[in-house]
Amino acid sequence: MKAVVQRVKRSSVTVGGKVHSSIANGILVLLGVHEEDAEKDAELLADKCAALRIFDDGNGKMNLSVKDVGGSVLVVSQFTLYGDARKGNRPNYMRAAKPEQAERLYGHFVERLGMNIGIGEVSTGIFREMMDVELINDGPVTIIIETREHD
Repeated sequence: MKAVVQRVKRSSVTVGGKVHSSIANGILVLLGVHEEDAEKDAELLADKCAALRIFDDGNGKMNLSVKDVGGSVLVVSQFTLYGDARKGNRPNYMRAAKPEQAERLYGHFVERLGMNIGIGEVSTGIFREMMDVELINDGPVTIIIETREHD
């Protein structure tokens, strides 16, 4: 499983011209699910995203998590994170999980992340929909986290 975590001042997802969800200060997580991923990968990655210390403390040092700062979270599924463009110019998405597996693990990740940060609910995009994702990256701070290396 792979996540691109961005510290944001705000972020939103629009589908069909209507805002589906939006957050203020917090993190945007673009989440990709690999065909070999399982529940343990979703749990490990959710735990890591919740604890990631990418917010400034009183000394201006990145030492606080999204939970510590009372931030919000928006998670957007993104199978293209497993696009392989090593050969040719058209990415191959064969290693991305099939939609049924990906949606199940995406849901598990969102649930676990909500439990970790204590808000119980995490804002999301809409699985398998074309979405416009807007964000104001704060810093910018962008971190890529993977649960394991895949070939």
